[in-house]
Amino acid sequence: MKPFPIPVVAFGPGSQVEDETLEYMAMPQGMDTFRAPPLPEPEALAGHAAALRALREALRALEQVAREGGTRRVALEGLTAEDRALLNQVLGEGEVSARVLPPPGGGRELQVQESVFAGVWRVTALLEGRVVADHLELGAVPQALRDAALADAETFAAPALPAPLPPEVMNAPRLIDEIEDAARGWQPGCEPHVVNFTLLPVTPMDIALIDHRLGTGRVLVLSRGYGNCRITNTGLRHGWRVVYYNSQDTVILNTVEITDMPQAARAAPEDLQDSHERLREVLQWVEDAPAAPAALAS
Repeated sequence: MKPFPIPVVAFGPGSQVEDETLEYMAMPQGMDTFRAPPLPEPEALAGHAAALRALREALRALEQVAREGGTRRVALEGLTAEDRALLNQVLGEGEVSARVLPPPGGGRELQVQESVFAGVWRVTALLEGRVVADHLELGAVPQALRDAALADAETFAAPALPAPLPPEVMNAPRLIDEIEDAARGWQPGCEPHVVNFTLLPVTPMDIALIDHRLGTGRVLVLSRGYGNCRITNTGLRHGWRVVYYNSQDTVILNTVEITDMPQAARAAPEDLQDSHERLREVLQWVEDAPAAPAALAS
């Protein structure tokens, strides 16, 4: 038999010697899911009609929001400390929280915490460290976050780019032009315009120059649904910095979004409907509890 003219080489997994091993960036390892809040015993509900009334108002508001959109408020002024404790226990803490820093010159700071019921938000206003207002807001996202971002854009003046540009700058001027042009043309109802720096040839100086040009506003949002997503508004109208981190706090996705509010901060319409059903089940449990006084079921 004649020798085969071409040497046979086996290909496939394990057939080749690898000098180096391929290392992958660690991705987020956990995802927050709905966990029913630890409900109090029925006898603990006696005398807390005000807290239960607020929850029923929230349930009605959720139904309206799911059907009509927008947001609705439920005032919490006048609740006793015990009522607030019960309300806090039932609502729990969800995956999204936010702060709106005071405007220049001083004023109120807002603290926002989503409950375990997506789209049910606790909004607290503080002045010099004291709580001066407290309410529940039902909707995709509290309106105050949008309002503060728009107010920042009204007063922001974009700084000029340095001339000459630092030698480490590669693509920042072109990306700034794209972002600012998208912001000028964006209208409510349009799809978000996303510039993904992670997939682009950019240097750290590019990112620094873009952030300098766009500025940083007063709205800070943290979403912990899958890894961490940190959102801040820029000085640009409808412009947001959206950065995703893995469990080691390493950046895995770095973007600018042109939209009224990034999707990572909002409760989706199906989330609102789901929260309505879950909150209805909680209130049904309360009203069916044999130890709850009859007045609470009215």
